[in-house]
Amino acid sequence: MTILPAAATASFAPTGTLRAAINLGNPILARRDAATGEVRGVSVDLAREWARRLNVPVSLVVVETAAASVEAVTADAADIGFFAIDPKRGEGIHFTAPYVLIEGCYLVRDDAPFTSNDQVDHAGIRIVVGQGSAYDLFLTREIRAATLERAPTSPAVVAHFLATGSDVAAGVKQQLQADAAERGGLRLLPGRFMVIRQAMGCPRGRGDEAAALLQAYVEEMKASGFIAQALARHGVEGASVAPAGNAA
Repeated sequence: MTILPAAATASFAPTGTLRAAINLGNPILARRDAATGEVRGVSVDLAREWARRLNVPVSLVVVETAAASVEAVTADAADIGFFAIDPKRGEGIHFTAPYVLIEGCYLVRDDAPFTSNDQVDHAGIRIVVGQGSAYDLFLTREIRAATLERAPTSPAVVAHFLATGSDVAAGVKQQLQADAAERGGLRLLPGRFMVIRQAMGCPRGRGDEAAALLQAYVEEMKASGFIAQALARHGVEGASVAPAGNAA
């Protein structure tokens, strides 16, 4: 059993318990079991294994949005979290290299005129994103002519898109595919508009040594097959284990 030194425990679990922010807004990483109410997923598995190595119990700080997860970690209400890497979020969070890569895609109605992603960013086009999500942050920087509209959470994007008559929904490919299959009359545009580099992170105030320990942990989990096995165990499709280091 690998146990980290006491200094690591002090850095990551100053309360005596590892508090892990778990975002249910991205079902690829975590979701609540409908039958038992238990929160499960690759991020939960990584949090539990990190707590085991620190030799402390784990407490899951379960939130519904990426923005709430970021807030929990930057406010020191959680010791670690699981995020899409983004420079704005990096102001308060030390990110590891990515452990999983996820595709961000556009969804439209079957009768929409769009056939490619590059047709979306035009004046008069309304794109729905989840408030504070990686797609929101990315598209806020990149979109030049279209208008962004924000649903309260990422899982609510398609319902908002349909209710408001917007033109495009943006989100995790697998979530959009599931919504399209359930509702009908919808299709994904081919390709992707971004790749989400999903990483672990801790508050910047914990210091460079803590960040280096977490980085080494993520690299080990990728190399050992732990993350690949977790994705398979939880039936996740469409996400891939990130390569070694910071490459995407």
